[in-house]
Amino acid sequence: MKIKLSILLLILSGMLFGNENYNNYWPNWRGPNCDGVSTTATPPVFWNDSTNIKWKIPIPGNGFGTPVVWDNQIFITTSIELKNTEPEGIVRFVVYSIDRETGEILWEKVVREQLPHEEIMYFASHAAASCVTDGKHMIASFGSYGIYCFDMTGNMIWEKDLGDMPDPLALGEGASPVIYKDCIVINWDNVGQSKIFVLDKDTGEEIWQKDRKEDYTWATPLIIEYQNKSQVIIPGKKKSISYDLFNGNIIWEIAGLDESIIASPVADGKSVYLMAGVPSAGILQCINLNKANGILDSVDNVRWSSDRGIPYVPSAILKDEKLYYLKGSRSQLSCVDAKTGKIYYDAIRIKGMKGGYPSPVCANGNIYVLDRKGTCSIIKEGTDFTILSQNKLDDNFYASPVVVGNDLILRGEIFLYYISK
Repeated sequence: MKIKLSILLLILSGMLFGNENYNNYWPNWRGPNCDGVSTTATPPVFWNDSTNIKWKIPIPGNGFGTPVVWDNQIFITTSIELKNTEPEGIVRFVVYSIDRETGEILWEKVVREQLPHEEIMYFASHAAASCVTDGKHMIASFGSYGIYCFDMTGNMIWEKDLGDMPDPLALGEGASPVIYKDCIVINWDNVGQSKIFVLDKDTGEEIWQKDRKEDYTWATPLIIEYQNKSQVIIPGKKKSISYDLFNGNIIWEIAGLDESIIASPVADGKSVYLMAGVPSAGILQCINLNKANGILDSVDNVRWSSDRGIPYVPSAILKDEKLYYLKGSRSQLSCVDAKTGKIYYDAIRIKGMKGGYPSPVCANGNIYVLDRKGTCSIIKEGTDFTILSQNKLDDNFYASPVVVGNDLILRGEIFLYYISK
């Protein structure tokens, strides 16, 4: 038990060591341990438009970033296309802090207004990245339109412009920033010169940057502590690489996943799980961290791999030595043994649900799977597939669910919903 607890405490991606509050909140887009799991939340399993909705508020514009939560504050971003402007198409980039108890806006900051340098598809957003916070700093990233650091009362501490990412396919930008110790890590993969940036959390000054030989990727970096090194792990189409957080040296690298890199990695202290797919295919690799040094091969360094039911957009849940993930962007859930890859159940279709981009989350022994049309199925955690309930809201959803305290937060296309018993 003590060994398992020690391992859990090492996987604090995006958080400060020693902060006893991090596990009670949802400080980045995949939760306190970046695995889609809350070990403290007890959210509702039943709701609809008139039941267990504590409050809902309209959010203007277009934003796909998952809400993040610290104490009584919810942070989100949005992009609002302004009307009657010259030239047409100018976008306002906005950051919100919202009161958890009442849904009132505590502060609202317009950080930039400009004509985007690239158009985006209807299923993308200029505000696709999630914020990240450590309870003192709150980082909002609009990618090509700036990185912004606020204190918790809305005072801007610093801002950083890293330039424009070329996006000829109009797919948009999506990787979220990560806080770890005194660093901000930003994945800047695009069809131009891809990079990784590490910035000083307090000042925004660059600590180091490194060119990456990558195309489009959208995965948020994972940071782990292993063998006395802070490793920044970024999956890639050409190469998946682990960097030393403090100097940018490559700790290990392995041949890339050769698919669209959107799903973020997860880790358990012994292995890191990399996955990438397209709607009908993909690959999942379980990397043996004990042998992860230098250039890795798929024989000695990969514990197991799979090409069955791999996610396209949604990221996986890692809980109690089990991986849960959706096939492609469909509502088909798999559960496998994280140590061996043994399949417990394989891409079971969840009746009554459409596909979608939200990543599933886990709390209080239940898995929450949300589709793009507002249906959320609650599935019992474990090796048997059992649906406990199905709930519906009249909205469209791209952001992932958030579980915190006794509550569930869902960001729809129109409203932000606070669901409470």
